[in-house]
Amino acid sequence: KKEHRKYGLIYSGLYNSNSGVNNLNQFIAAEKITKDINPSYGSIQKLYSRSTADGDLIALCEDRVLRILASKDAIYNADGNSQLIATDRVLGTTTPYSGEYGISTNPESFASEAYRVYFTDKVRGTVMRLSKDGLTPISDHGMKDWFRDNLKLSNKLVGSYDDKKDEYNITLESTTENVAKSVSFREDTKGWVSFKSFAPENAISCA
Repeated sequence: KKEHRKYGLIYSGLYNSNSGVNNLNQFIAAEKITKDINPSYGSIQKLYSRSTADGDLIALCEDRVLRILASKDAIYNADGNSQLIATDRVLGTTTPYSGEYGISTNPESFASEAYRVYFTDKVRGTVMRLSKDGLTPISDHGMKDWFRDNLKLSNKLVGSYDDKKDEYNITLESTTENVAKSVSFREDTKGWVSFKSFAPENAISCA
């Protein structure tokens, strides 16, 4: 019977092109091949693995953003501090980022650039950035009230990152009013620099 695992992950065997190993179709129930999260965080909407040295997995749920250790685990000392250890477990300890924010049910708003990721939280009326310093509501930079009013009226929130102009674009689409609004955020000015006339269905930057 088909089962929708909204609060957990399941993974297959290894794939290694160098040695010719392809076990992507193997799901051995005797091994630990699942990872469950707290259902209070809401369903998992988006998974993202940063291209940095740690390579940990970021899980964006409806109400929280989680960091899942990959190929390592955390051991907690008596004082509450943790130490990382190598392990044969594919996915290790799950740690939520500080801040009561998630991606709601709009994974299409997600966009990444280097070590930063951007997304919207429609339920809380904010646009978020996840960087080295954690979660930051970038909608507070002069557009707090505007996003609080307009995000909840939108049916689709399309996010993209323009590598040429170094801007995060978020398009708010409303089927009731049949109108779309695109706004751009820049890191160097720490603010929302312009409204755009286009309304993309999707977007990607390539060399």
